[in-house]
Amino acid sequence: MKTSDFDYFLPQELIAQEPAKPRDTARLMVINRKTEKIEDRIFRDLPEYLDPRNDLLVLNESRVIPARLYGKKSTGGKVELLLLNELDDNTWRAFVRPGRRVKKGTEMYFSDIRAVCRDVLDDSSRVIEFFSKDDILDLLSSIGTVPTPPYIKRIPKDPEEYQTVYSKIPGSVAAPTAGLHFTSSLLDEIEKMGVQIARITLHVGEGTFRPVKTEEVEEHKMHSEFYSLDEENAEKIRDAIRQGKRIIAVGTTTTRVLETLIRDGGIKADSGWTDIFIYPPFEFKCVNALITNFHLPRSTLLMLVSAFASRELVLKAYSRAIEKRYRFFSFGDACLFL
Repeated sequence: MKTSDFDYFLPQELIAQEPAKPRDTARLMVINRKTEKIEDRIFRDLPEYLDPRNDLLVLNESRVIPARLYGKKSTGGKVELLLLNELDDNTWRAFVRPGRRVKKGTEMYFSDIRAVCRDVLDDSSRVIEFFSKDDILDLLSSIGTVPTPPYIKRIPKDPEEYQTVYSKIPGSVAAPTAGLHFTSSLLDEIEKMGVQIARITLHVGEGTFRPVKTEEVEEHKMHSEFYSLDEENAEKIRDAIRQGKRIIAVGTTTTRVLETLIRDGGIKADSGWTDIFIYPPFEFKCVNALITNFHLPRSTLLMLVSAFASRELVLKAYSRAIEKRYRFFSFGDACLFL
C-alpha cells in the first residue's frame, strides 16, 4: 500500500487556528460505514446518536505538559527544547532547535536550571539531563509553555484551550484533539442520559503526528507511546464487551490503547508502551464507533481512520468537508464514524 494513497489537497485557509467557542458548536460530520450516508451536524447534537442502554464512551484523560522550553547555551546562543518523554529521573528525550549546534556535552540553561546534552540519537532527538533538586515535570509550569502543532500560527492566550475539559494525567506533548469538542455541560448531559463513560490514558508523543515519509505504508516505524488503564475502567470496558454494547472511542489515541489491550491478552488493568500501527486492512476487535478530527494528509491518523471505515469512504467524506468549508486538524471540526 502506497503512502500516496492517503494524500489529498487541503486549502490552507481551512486549517483551524483556534477552537470553536463554545467548543461544542464545532461542526460534526456523521458517517455511517454500512450505508455510507453522510450527515452535517453540530457537535452538541452528539447525544442524538448515543444509546444510553447500549453505549460505552471511552475518553483519554491525558493532559498536555508545558513541554516547550526556551533557554540559552552556556556560550550565550538561544536554544529551544521540545520534551518528548522522560527516560530517567530528570533525564528526557527531546527535540532541539537549532539541532546542529547542540552536540553531546553541550551545556544549556533554562531559567536557573542547568541541563546537559548527554547523547544524540538516530532520529536526531537528544538525551537531555537536567540538574535540579526538584522533578523537572513539577517545574514545567514555571519554565515551559504548552506546545501546539506547527500549522497553528496563533499561540493560545489561555493554554487550557489546548486541553480537554476532562484531562487529568500530565504526560502528552500534543492534545488528544477529538476530545477538545466536549464541554463539561455536554458530558454531564451524556452521563445523565445513562451513557456509561470509561477513562484511559495514552500520552501522545511526536510519533502520532509525524508524516509518513516512506513510500510503502508498511515500512513506516511508529514511535512508542505510554498508556495506562486502571481496574475500575477496565471492568467497565470488559462488561460492555460481555453485554455486546457499542464501544465508542473518543479519538485515535483511545482506539490505539483499546486495540492494543485486546490483542495483548484482553482488557485488563495495565500500563506500558504501544507502537501499534493501524492501517488498512485491519480487524478492529474492540472499537465499534469512533469520534475523531479531520487529519493531515499522509498521516498515520488518516490511515487509522481509513482502516476503520474505508479509504474510499474517508476520502469522499474529506472531499465533502472541503467543499462545505469544514475546519481541519487540531482545532477543527469533528467526525463521528458509526
